[in-house]
Amino acid sequence: MNTSTSHKNLASSLDQFIHELDKSPLTIAAYCTDIQQFITWLSENDVTVTRVHHVTRSHINEYLRYLANQGRTRTTRARKLVSIRMFFTYLVVEGVLPYSPASMVKRPRRERKPKHMLRPGELRRIVAAAKGNPRDYALLQLLVQTGIRVSKLIAICVPELDLEHKTLTIHGKGGNECMIPLEKKALHALQSYLAVRSKTADQHLFLNCQGQGLTIGGVRKLVEKYAKRAGITEKISCHGLYYTCAPNRAALEMIAFCLKTPLRHERVKTSKKDMLISTEELRKLMEFTSL
Repeated sequence: MNTSTSHKNLASSLDQFIHELDKSPLTIAAYCTDIQQFITWLSENDVTVTRVHHVTRSHINEYLRYLANQGRTRTTRARKLVSIRMFFTYLVVEGVLPYSPASMVKRPRRERKPKHMLRPGELRRIVAAAKGNPRDYALLQLLVQTGIRVSKLIAICVPELDLEHKTLTIHGKGGNECMIPLEKKALHALQSYLAVRSKTADQHLFLNCQGQGLTIGGVRKLVEKYAKRAGITEKISCHGLYYTCAPNRAALEMIAFCLKTPLRHERVKTSKKDMLISTEELRKLMEFTSL
């Protein structure tokens, strides 16, 4: 192929690329639209760019910023970058370019969706909806009052619950242990549940109807069920409860260094002096900020 005639400018390069693209008609149309929009943007913002070797990584980055400023989502921008990469990769394979200006362009960062934060009253409604089921009520009380992650919740075994000293031991990464003091609501709910818990060889604290430990999926369905019964219209997840616990306790004046111990949130900054707090002192603060 004579590249000097087949790829003399951006438009003809695009035509050749589309002609040789072995994709479905819809995919070809999408690639064509994405690349044509990029070429149009180039012509409107840098008149010196007329040939493929004039395009630089800076042009592509500026185009992605332009799309972001236009309100295009991360998914849309990422898709357009894929089209642009495909185009320039083709030109490299054909020997038109020595390298692709799009190869080092970073994918747009994933957008962080705002997490739905429940109000204390909504949390209480969800928990109250489970009062007729001792297991579910105890599980939700433990989630709400301690803010532990679901993965740690389902891993709790009966021996790790110390009703006499009103504590719960959670195992973290690297064999680390965290002792969480239990406030009255969670403690009473757990006592009621243990009185009717099935006698089984499985030592997991929370069991399903088969007498086996609950799964993350099982807890997720449980949370969704009671949120619906409580009249919560927004979609709420297990993580929603986790992310709601800390801010609500903070709003009730539970200070940061106390939050770190039950939640195991390493990003909460504390000093060594702040960490000098007993389990009993922490329990009192959890009682004071009970949700």
